[in-house]
Amino acid sequence: MLYAIPLELREGNALVADWHRHHPEDQGHRFTIGAIDADGVIHGAAIVGRPRSRGCVIRDVVEVTRLVSDGTKNVCSFLYASAARAAKAQGYRSIQTYILDEETGASLRAAGWSYDGFVYGREWKRSDRKAANNAHPTTDKGRWSKALNTRPDLAAPVVRDIEAAGFLDWGDE
Repeated sequence: MLYAIPLELREGNALVADWHRHHPEDQGHRFTIGAIDADGVIHGAAIVGRPRSRGCVIRDVVEVTRLVSDGTKNVCSFLYASAARAAKAQGYRSIQTYILDEETGASLRAAGWSYDGFVYGREWKRSDRKAANNAHPTTDKGRWSKALNTRPDLAAPVVRDIEAAGFLDWGDE
C-alpha cells in the first residue's frame, strides 16, 4: 500500500536528479507530493507548479511539471491521483501535464485523466535573446488533464487589496 506525504521542493528535486530520464530539477512549485510504503520507503514524487504554457490561465490551473518513480508498480498513477485530489482541495479548476509522444499514458488513464491531444514540440525562445536548450526535450508531446472544480464559486478568489483583506493585520504585538 502507498501513502501520500508532503515534500519540500528540494526533496522532490533530489528524486528528479536521481530518477528522471529527460528533465532537470524544477525551478518552483505550488506543492510536491511523495509516495511512501508502510515501511517509510519513498518510491516517487510529483512536483506540481504553475502551467508552463503561455496561453493557460495560471490562477485556476496547476500542472504536474515533474513525476518520478523508482519503478515500483502503480506509483505513477497513485501520484497523479494524489496530485489531482490535493489540487481540488485547494480550489483549482483543473490539473494538467504533458508526456512525451512515445509514452503510453497508462498511469494517467488509471488516475482518471483525459487525453486532450497532440502538441508539437518546439524550443522556447524569445525575440530578444538566443534560445536556450536547458536539457528539456523539444519533441512532440501529449497533453493530459483532469477537471477538478468546475463551479465558478469554487475558484480561488482574486485578492486585489492585500491590506483590506486582512493579510497585513498582525494585531497587537
